[in-house]
Amino acid sequence: MEKLISDFSFGLFVWQSIIFIGLILLLKKFAWKPILDAVNEREEGIKNALLSAENARKEMHNLQSDNQRILQEARLERDAMLKEAREMKEKMVADAKNEAQAQGLKMIEQAKAAIEGEKNAALAELKSHVATLSLEIAEKLLKEELSNKESQVKLVEKMLGDAKLN
Repeated sequence: MEKLISDFSFGLFVWQSIIFIGLILLLKKFAWKPILDAVNEREEGIKNALLSAENARKEMHNLQSDNQRILQEARLERDAMLKEAREMKEKMVADAKNEAQAQGLKMIEQAKAAIEGEKNAALAELKSHVATLSLEIAEKLLKEELSNKESQVKLVEKMLGDAKLN
């Protein structure tokens, strides 16, 4: 350190100081401003990137919330549609059963009416046939009874006796 102090030259010191100050001024004019601008630009880029990332995170969160809400609405709508479809199916089945039952009852009533009509027709035919047979039998009996005179007299007397009783 003593050697430095003993070899100290004032002129050299002034020239070194002038060169140093000039160098600082040159650096300030040409280097510091671009360096500081680059650093500031980089800082702004980082801030913008962080803001963009934060906005993207918020947007992603909002999208997830919207997706959850849309999914929930879709599930509710699907459940409502399924419930409505089930109710329509049950109504259609019930209507079909009621209609089938009504048609069955109608067919039964028609069959009963047809049976009753057939029965009445058969009874009328049977009565007609019985009446015809009865007349034929009565005719044959009367022919036999009335074929001789003595039988005719007995029959007339019997009828007169029955008429007095009534």
